[in-house]
Amino acid sequence: MNKGKQQTRRHFLTASSIAAASFSTPELLLGKKADKNKIIGEGDHQYEVQHDWAKLPNKYSWQTTHNVAVDAEGLLYVIHEGHVDKKDHPSIFVFDQQGKFIRAFGNQFQGGGHGIEVRTEGTNQYLYVCSYQQVKSFAKLTLKGETVWEKYAPMESGVYRKDEDKVRVKRWGRDAFMPTNFAFLDDGGFLLADGYGSFYIHRYDKDGNWISKFGGPGNGKGKFNTPHGIWIDRRPGRKHQIVVCDRAHHTLQYFSMDGKYSETLEGYGLPANIDSWNNLLLVPELHARVTLLDDKNKVVARLGDDVERVTKKVKGVRNDSKKWIPGKFVHPHDACFDQDGNIFVAEWVSTGRVSRLRRLN
Repeated sequence: MNKGKQQTRRHFLTASSIAAASFSTPELLLGKKADKNKIIGEGDHQYEVQHDWAKLPNKYSWQTTHNVAVDAEGLLYVIHEGHVDKKDHPSIFVFDQQGKFIRAFGNQFQGGGHGIEVRTEGTNQYLYVCSYQQVKSFAKLTLKGETVWEKYAPMESGVYRKDEDKVRVKRWGRDAFMPTNFAFLDDGGFLLADGYGSFYIHRYDKDGNWISKFGGPGNGKGKFNTPHGIWIDRRPGRKHQIVVCDRAHHTLQYFSMDGKYSETLEGYGLPANIDSWNNLLLVPELHARVTLLDDKNKVVARLGDDVERVTKKVKGVRNDSKKWIPGKFVHPHDACFDQDGNIFVAEWVSTGRVSRLRRLN
């Protein structure tokens, strides 16, 4: 795999060969013109910002955009939370590399759509999706949206209330199941962060069978307060480790591959998720910026930083697009690289927003 095709969080390869796929191309929906786009970043890490790059057909609407993922062909998958009373509305939307809308599906996740990842298994690619609120499930889908399997709270873990795997109601607490994101393991298994529920990280085998857990609620090393995002740091020259966005503690926590605490990185504002490309680590922060770190975990760029204004000076920014500033972020909830190092950002705003950051160098 060459440097221009580095593995990212959104496209995890378990085999070197990938079957090509063809897709229909409906009506083109354009973002803002290039001459209105802002350049952000610094040094070797500069990007042209294309806000609202992915736009929906009129029959659909964004209902709080949450996460993004890119497949081997460069298609972008976006999941929104969705309104629980709009059960006939899809929660997952697919766009091509020019921003054309391709298809939509995932009605079953409406009202709770959250995490989404793409994984290649053999010659096939699959979506892994997790949902919170009243949905409380995680699932494996084909790229067209057909369900391979769907699973619920791992009752064998011993941390959930009675019938949490059966009762579909919106309920929060440390004995509730509210999964937020995945990380994929080399053996075909995966990790699932219960970021809004028990605060544990669950380990599963390749067939989705529960194996073990680590973490849990608390303030000490290896304990969490909203372990929202998760990733395996496989950047060149580094020992493979698990890294968790411990969101409400404003930190990243590193663990060995068997779940033993290693170190904590501080200085973030509600870090939400993680991705990597070449030697860069990408951390979207709900406190109005996207951070890039080098292979020594030194910050090399803060993209779209609007922390002071959004968190301290101006009220109601999330729900009023008139208060948004071009080239600045409001609440980045997820971000991912494509295979060329461009970045897609999904923001936790009520009207939804997906931006593309085109790499310039």
